[in-house]
Amino acid sequence: MAEPAPPAPAAPPPPAAAALSGSVQVRHVDAGSCNGCEVEIGSAFGPVYDAERYGARLVASPRHADALLVTGPVTRNMAEPLRRTFEAVPQPRVVVAVGDCARNCGVFAGAYGVAGAVRDVVPVDLEVAGCPPRPEAVVEALRTLTGR
Repeated sequence: MAEPAPPAPAAPPPPAAAALSGSVQVRHVDAGSCNGCEVEIGSAFGPVYDAERYGARLVASPRHADALLVTGPVTRNMAEPLRRTFEAVPQPRVVVAVGDCARNCGVFAGAYGVAGAVRDVVPVDLEVAGCPPRPEAVVEALRTLTGR
C-alpha cells in the first residue's frame, strides 16, 4: 500500500513545461558530479518515492526526452557534450539543475577543471537546492514540471 501523495507543489511550472501535458520524459546528464546527487535521483525514481507515479520517466536518449536533469559542476571536458545533449532534446525542452554544484559549482567553485555552473553552459529553467538534494526535493521539481 502506498502512502498518499504530498500536496502538489505551489511553484508555477516553467513556461516550457506547460506544453508537456502532465508527462515528462527525463534524460539525466552527469556533468562532473561526485555521484551524491545520482544516488538521490535513483531514490526518487525507486519504489519509495516513485517519481513515475507523477508522470516523470527516465529515458536513455536525449532525442526521446522533454527535460534534462543535470548534476554536478560542468567540467571542461563535459561542457561541449552537455551543449550537444541540450541541442539533441526536441523543443519544448526544460533543463533542471540538480544540487548545489549544478547551481553554483558548490565546493568545486574555482577548481581548474570546472567550466562553471550548468546555467553558464545551457539555459536552466528550474533548480533543486541541496548537497545532495533529498529525493523529496527531486520529486517536487519533477512534479512542478508535470503539474501532478
